[in-house]
Formats: sequence, structure tokens, C-alpha cells
Amino acid sequence: MLTNRDRSSARLTGDAVGISPEDVTIVIPTLNEAEAIGKVLDELKQEGYTNILVVDGYSHDGTVEIAREKGAVVVYQHGTGKTGALKTAMEHVRTPYVLVMDGDYTYDPKDIKRLLDHGSRYAHVIGVRDRSNIGLVHRFGNWVITRTFNILMGTGLHDVCSGMYLLKTDVAKELEFSSRGFATEVEIAAQTATEHSITEVPIGYRRRIGRRKLSTWRHGLGILFSVISLARKYNPVLLFSALSALSIIPAVAILAWVVFRQLTAGVWHSGWALMGVMLLLFASQSIAVATISILLKRIERRVIQYIKKVERVKADES
Repeated sequence: MLTNRDRSSARLTGDAVGISPEDVTIVIPTLNEAEAIGKVLDELKQEGYTNILVVDGYSHDGTVEIAREKGAVVVYQHGTGKTGALKTAMEHVRTPYVLVMDGDYTYDPKDIKRLLDHGSRYAHVIGVRDRSNIGLVHRFGNWVITRTFNILMGTGLHDVCSGMYLLKTDVAKELEFSSRGFATEVEIAAQTATEHSITEVPIGYRRRIGRRKLSTWRHGLGILFSVISLARKYNPVLLFSALSALSIIPAVAILAWVVFRQLTAGVWHSGWALMGVMLLLFASQSIAVATISILLKRIERRVIQYIKKVERVKADES
């Protein structure tokens, strides 16, 4: 466990303050992962992680029995899906940090250290998956979802759907878990990017063991719609400004048609011209508001990070 001297030394030299395995609880939501869970738990123990919490969604294939045989603490979740699993997990976590990972063998426990190296400085650290073992369709879908998230939330992330991420426990306990399906990670990122601090590190990604539960189109579209809904909740100014800015499309079309009629038929449609100009002015104002919203979000995030840094320095000095 790190001492105040360790933290102070790391701060003075600019090094990242790592987190010891004893300070983190590994949370693994499971549902019928009997083929993979044993291998995952063995690898975690080999890397020195002993605080392991398996939150099971009432598996019927022996997942729970295998997890208990491997020495993991197992609890049954309340609620549905991954959201219910994380709600349940937060009721049992007692360590300062919590790391969430899937139990299907896709994530390598050796990569956890990369996230721990930055956990003391950020509320949320996302593992950006290597895409070599992700199918082309899923890769494209993830790009669309992440790109949409970045535009609507004013962030610059690369893998908002990743299933391996580290959270400070006190932050995680304050999060709202209301999403359904596979949008839980997106909801967490929306809150931490808006209210706390977030970063990401590269990790590997292996082929899963067992049956895949994600439906490419149904769940992918569901996550995309969730991104839009979350933007309305956590960054409404930017969302509605961006939507309003789309009025530039009909504005340009109307004005182009008016000019075309004037040049070809000598007819001036003053009413349509006025409408086009009004739409163009509205779009310009919306773009300006959206730009200001992005800048304010960035300033807000930097101010919050600075305040937290000052608070950490004072805490270390005391």
C-alpha cells in the first residue's frame, strides 16, 4: 500500500502513482461463463489479485460453483443486465478502487497494471482494446458509437464500449446506473467525463470463450440511442445546439433554389429568401453556442482536475 512519502515523491518527480493489488476489487459480472471463468480467475491470482468479486446473474451452467472453487467471493445480482450487476457490486466493494472486467476471457489480467498506474490521478481509466480480434462490423459499430459520444459529450475517447475499466470507489458509488442492456459503460463514461476526470490506456483483447451474448444490430443500435439520451441528460446545451445547427442544410438548399430561380427564370422569391436567411442565421447562432459549450466543458473539466489536484496535495502534506 502506498505511503504519503511515496505519493509526495511521485508528485515531485512527475511519475504516476500506481495502485497496489490490495487496494482494488476486481468485479466480474457473469452469466453462464462456465467455460471461461476458471481460466480468468486463475490468471488474476497469478497476477496477485485476491480481492475478486463475481456478481452472477443466476447462471445455470456451473459458473457459480467454479468461481467459488477458485476462491472468488460470489454474490447474486439484483436488477437486470450489467447495470444490475454493477449496482450489486457497489454494495459489497470496500477497497478504494474497483476494476470491472468481463468473465469471458477476452481481457488479459496482465493489462490491469496499466490502468492502476493512472488510477490515482483519474476517477475513470478505460482500457482501449486492441482491435485485431474484433470483427469488422463490431469494429465499425464501436467507432460510430464512440465518435457519436465524443461529438455529443465533447470528449476525445477511443473505446467508450470497453468492458475493462478502473473506477475510484467513492466515485462509483455516486454514479447513477439506469441504463439497460449493454449501455452501462457508456453511461459511466458520460458521468465521469462530465463531472469527474477520465483517461484511457491501450490493452489487449482476446477471442472470447463461450457463446456470445451481444447482438450486433439490436444491441449496437440500442447503445447508440442511449448515447443520444445520455447527451440530453448530461450535456443538453451541446446536443440541442448541434441539432439546431442542422438547420443550415435546409437554409442552404432554400437559398440555392432562390438564386437558381432568379438566374434562370428571373423570378425572385422574397418569402423563401427570407426564410432561408432566417434559418441560416439560426444555424450560425447554434453553431456558436455549440462551440462555446465545448470550450466551457473543457474549462470546467480542467478546473475540476486542478481543484482535485490541490486537494490531493493538501491531503498528502497533512
